[in-house]
Amino acid sequence: MFKQQTRASFSKKQNWRRKPKTQTLDISKFINKAKVNLIAPEELRYDTFNEFDLIEQVKDCIAKRGFTTPTPIQDKAIPLVINGSDLLGIANTGTGKTGAFLIPLVNKVTKSRTEKVLIITPTRELALQILSEFNLIARPLGIQSVLCIGGTNMYQQRRCLLTPFNFVIGTPGRIKDLISQKALSIADFRSVVLDEVDCMLDMGFIHDIKAILSYLPTVRQSLFFSATVTDQVSKLIQDFSHNVMTVSVKKADTAETVNQNIIRYTDDRDKIETLHQLLIQKGFEKVLIFGRTKWGVSKLSDRLRERGFKADSIHGNKTQAQRQRALSMFRQNFITVLVATDVASRGLDIDGVTHVINYDIPATYDDYVHRIGRTGRNNKGGIALTFVS
Repeated sequence: MFKQQTRASFSKKQNWRRKPKTQTLDISKFINKAKVNLIAPEELRYDTFNEFDLIEQVKDCIAKRGFTTPTPIQDKAIPLVINGSDLLGIANTGTGKTGAFLIPLVNKVTKSRTEKVLIITPTRELALQILSEFNLIARPLGIQSVLCIGGTNMYQQRRCLLTPFNFVIGTPGRIKDLISQKALSIADFRSVVLDEVDCMLDMGFIHDIKAILSYLPTVRQSLFFSATVTDQVSKLIQDFSHNVMTVSVKKADTAETVNQNIIRYTDDRDKIETLHQLLIQKGFEKVLIFGRTKWGVSKLSDRLRERGFKADSIHGNKTQAQRQRALSMFRQNFITVLVATDVASRGLDIDGVTHVINYDIPATYDDYVHRIGRTGRNNKGGIALTFVS
């Protein structure tokens, strides 16, 4: 992710890894019984997307996408974004946050093709996921975007920025690089989205984000989406928006659709054997396993393949193409086990993950929340298991 940065900036960005020791975490937080069917229809103000003040072409694209009833965050956020408000949207992962900002912003651009939108995300995978959703909703309307992420060909991105576009979707480091090289000017971008803003700040992108936002026009619409609101998040919002409206549909730190429990083990041999016995049980159909280090994740993936499991891994040492291939294989069920570092815990929407297993205890509780957010999405049940010695 940081391959093209200088040694000094690399060291600075790595400060986000210096988190509290895992032993300080309260293990009881890893145990929680799931609840299902939490969202009652009467909680929504809008029964269908047709009730929003969207132009007909956008409504048609939403219908073709298969969307019918808005999620709670979409229900609350979309009308405010349509009205031009600055917004802080607080919701657990997997609750439809991408649609909450994409739909009204695509509507905004459809009404005025001079509008330009900047969407910033913490990881390449999340940027690609947003791009995929964008293409389904906006491409039929002739609206173009440019993807600006690290680990991919910058020359190609520079060429794309010379063509007509309305959206730029990317990660902070690459966007800042392109601005510095004068390949991207955002002086006329009057809409900006910071998605998973808490994650971006955790990952050390605060200086990059502040630099990017300083290039934007003073009069703009700023949208912030986050699962948690720390003091650092609040300070960033206060610095760059003076009239932000807050909507929250978050009922708890973790989705109540996820059944959470711990798995005890005695030593490393017992740990891998225990994992093996779990994975051969009925119901472990699509399993995402989290490890702490790139080396550990790669080794565990190899060991599982040796034991006959269809497994692969994603981590920061893999190329973007390798990471995307592994994710695609997992999404399409060609592999049933994906072993990952926290690069996969930030906002990825992978349909049908039955289990999340924390093979290594996460460094912080926030990391735990993001990890287990890969299952139990869209009000469906899921299971999260954490290995504890």
